[in-house]
Amino acid sequence: MQSLAESINSLPTDLQEKVFAYIEELKKSRKKKKRKLSMKWAGGLREYKDKFTSVELQKKSLEWWTG
Repeated sequence: MQSLAESINSLPTDLQEKVFAYIEELKKSRKKKKRKLSMKWAGGLREYKDKFTSVELQKKSLEWWTG
């Protein structure tokens, strides 16, 4: 069985260029896209503010989030 490099080198030049272009596209698609922090959840625990302290709410929200 040929190695990947040997397989690529055995291709004609035009196909090698296509392989390299495809590899670049794969690398781009794997990069994580930076997203801004969403604040949609802000105030979502408001109903619990009289039942729990802020530390208890943090722990409780972690429990709810992790299941």
